[in-house]
Amino acid sequence: MSGVAARTGSSRHPRMFRTIIGTAGIAGLGLIAVVVALNNVVARVSAGAVHVAPPLLAPGAGFVLGTDALGRDVMSETVHALAVSFSSAALAAAIAVFVGAFAGFAAVRMPLRLGEFVRAVSGVVRTVPALLLAVVLVALSARDFSTIAVGLAICPAIFNRSFDSAMRLARSRHAVYARASGIPGLTLLRRDLVYELRRNFLYVAGRALAAAATILATLSFLGFGAVPPHRDLGLMIAQARDSYLSAWWCAFFPALALVVFVLCARFAATDDNGDVS
Repeated sequence: MSGVAARTGSSRHPRMFRTIIGTAGIAGLGLIAVVVALNNVVARVSAGAVHVAPPLLAPGAGFVLGTDALGRDVMSETVHALAVSFSSAALAAAIAVFVGAFAGFAAVRMPLRLGEFVRAVSGVVRTVPALLLAVVLVALSARDFSTIAVGLAICPAIFNRSFDSAMRLARSRHAVYARASGIPGLTLLRRDLVYELRRNFLYVAGRALAAAATILATLSFLGFGAVPPHRDLGLMIAQARDSYLSAWWCAFFPALALVVFVLCARFAATDDNGDVS
């Protein structure tokens, strides 16, 4: 009895820990969303406003996060850049989840085992880093399409997961009985897709959001992403490279905001086994 009780108690702790981590991630994303929605209120000056104070002013009472080389308020610029990063990452994640999940479930029902071929091709594409795929897609289009490029670059991972999940559902006992009873295939597809998104939406969406935010920031840092004056966090970090040591606050606070954003998305993506993706 004591051994059973010990195992039961130990199984509760990981579940409680996962609940706390997931709740913290969702709450953090909610707070970030509020800041983003009110960015023009939270920020003391408009985006890109220069010479609002002496350049490279250290953090202090007047300017909490200091100023950059052009005399811009780092706090205001970070809030505005967070708004750009958040909205772009959310759009890229939405594209990846919608296209990847729907295509994965639809591919299972392709005729002549065509879906398995598509899954094999997607598996090969998945071995290529999403960042490299995004760079290639941006190079083939334009920097203005970087958000769409990132969404498409993340799609293979979500497609593979959705395809594998749909294949398990299609081969399950209840699916066999449903087909035998004459239920149309489109109805089964819609039911399985709704079930999968409802069961794993937070995991898939959180994972896609974290990946999109990281890749978009990296693209901007490398010069393939956001175009001034619409700076995101990655571009803020890149433009402060000449003062990393002499004026550390110009890059530190945007980087801190990016880290917090990505961590909140990953915490919200805690899966059923407790893994944070």
